[in-house]
Amino acid sequence: MAPVDNELDPISSSPNEAVQQIGGLKELGLLGPSLDPATRGGAIKELRMDNICCSAHGLSLLITGVKDGGRHTVLFDTGPEEHIFELNAKRLKAPLGDIETVQLSHWHRDHSGGMPKVLSMANAMKAPGSAPITVDLHPDRPDYRGIMAMAPVSLEADPTFAEIEAAGGKVDKHDEAHNIASNFFQVSGEIPRTTKYEGGLKRGVRYMEAEGKWKEDTLIKDERFLICKLKELFTWSRHTLIGVAIGKGIVVFTGCSHAGVVNASRHALTLGKGTPLHAVMGGYHLADSEPEAISSTVADLKALEPTVLITGHCTGWRAKFAIEQAMPGKLVPSFVGSRLTL
Repeated sequence: MAPVDNELDPISSSPNEAVQQIGGLKELGLLGPSLDPATRGGAIKELRMDNICCSAHGLSLLITGVKDGGRHTVLFDTGPEEHIFELNAKRLKAPLGDIETVQLSHWHRDHSGGMPKVLSMANAMKAPGSAPITVDLHPDRPDYRGIMAMAPVSLEADPTFAEIEAAGGKVDKHDEAHNIASNFFQVSGEIPRTTKYEGGLKRGVRYMEAEGKWKEDTLIKDERFLICKLKELFTWSRHTLIGVAIGKGIVVFTGCSHAGVVNASRHALTLGKGTPLHAVMGGYHLADSEPEAISSTVADLKALEPTVLITGHCTGWRAKFAIEQAMPGKLVPSFVGSRLTL
């Protein structure tokens, strides 16, 4: 389930046979309020526009794994602002009370801004006496990040560790690879940079008040991705993901791919120890890339032989078009409100 993503399209269906998609206008209509068949010429349901999610520049994915009777839920990123997360979570009727871990891919406001509202909403849905929600964070949090133009342009600050704890989260800091959610998922450490064309965030800078100046920060070294080995069929149902055993490969969830989606995918395969690549979902950060970089990225992704590429957030239409041209049928765009079955 995608509570936050850059694009909205409740009409298009999945073009990849390996991915089933629900949550479009037909399903929203069937979930709408019932009507008296004696009115409106026998119409039985009303499709309401205020049941459709709203897009925003950011990403948040609600992921649940089920295996051998066990069930664990992770929220990967929280979107750019509290209002949009709350709005879409309510429209999706998202089971936020199931969240055990919030994993932040990296310190950028479009991924962290919804954090306080996530924690307050999720904790309100939990049973009394439930364990606190773990918030998995990289310890290197800049006071501010920004983009260097003629002078620095600052982003809003990410929530601080203290603010996250005050909102009800249990802060857990990691800079190396580790498992979460009873080993259902693995979080990477720093992503090795092996390609020549994936150079990080153009003109990225960071500010630390203790140093009193902006510094170059193109590499975004705190960025991490989330992976799972898809031994189950992950079903994005009306509420969340459910599983049935079959076995397919690694699924990579990437926030922005500032380190490069090829670098991330290759490192995921290393962590997977021989397990093939099944899917890469999230932001590929190719929206502002040069054509040569897009071509190289697509060629190297194709060499990894993924089953499906689920592109969202900062991927950009040029990269999506190039992927579809090079690997017809493997592209499935990610839209806010998406519920997918892999």
